[in-house]
Amino acid sequence: MNQYETVIVLTPLLSEDVAKEAMAKFKAVLTDGGAEIIHEDNWGLRKLAYPIAKKTNGFFNLTEYSAPGDLISKLELQLKRDERVLRFLTIRLDKHALAYNEKKRSGAFNKKTKEVAA
Repeated sequence: MNQYETVIVLTPLLSEDVAKEAMAKFKAVLTDGGAEIIHEDNWGLRKLAYPIAKKTNGFFNLTEYSAPGDLISKLELQLKRDERVLRFLTIRLDKHALAYNEKKRSGAFNKKTKEVAA
């Protein structure tokens, strides 16, 4: 099974609860298909880089998971059919992206280094 990462942008007209319910639906599609959720990150309501369907904000969610390849087409079909989804992007992670995500989850990038005065 390959590892994938999907970013989903939901319409800003939803409430927080409805946005979470929509993400739970897509997460259920993954888990029912045999995927293992590795990490899920809810970025919340953010400004879009450019307007999409006359909307300038959206609820962002990032999900990292390992899944069989045929499950991706089923997930993307569900995302295309749902009118709450503005955009989505699914990528397959290579070994470098996996290493980067592991470091990011462990907090290696958030550690501040102490500067030693010479």
